[in-house]
Amino acid sequence: MAKSGLQDLRDAQRDVCKKYCLQEVDPEEMVAVAISTIGAMPIYGTRIALPEGGNISWFFYCGSHSTETDFYKPLHAEHLNEMLPLVQKYLRLPPGANFIIDDKGFEDVWTE
Repeated sequence: MAKSGLQDLRDAQRDVCKKYCLQEVDPEEMVAVAISTIGAMPIYGTRIALPEGGNISWFFYCGSHSTETDFYKPLHAEHLNEMLPLVQKYLRLPPGANFIIDDKGFEDVWTE
């Protein structure tokens, strides 16, 4: 992503945090994605408190959730640009934040 593109993304992330009166928190380099659900709508995101020794706080799935143990796969956050670009502007939301979005402009953000 070009430098101005990175700045635009950072601005969009800050705007989301401001809109919902939430503190910005830097995201980790890794996320967890239910890759088998990509392409379905809506898209759900949940950020948990980073577990001790852990490196993933964001979990994303599309459409329906599953309790299968292998539902989520670790993914480097830089790949979200290709796989789930709509979630990128939410990455600076703090732990405890959740969102639901779709490709038609629906957005709901809340905290636990």
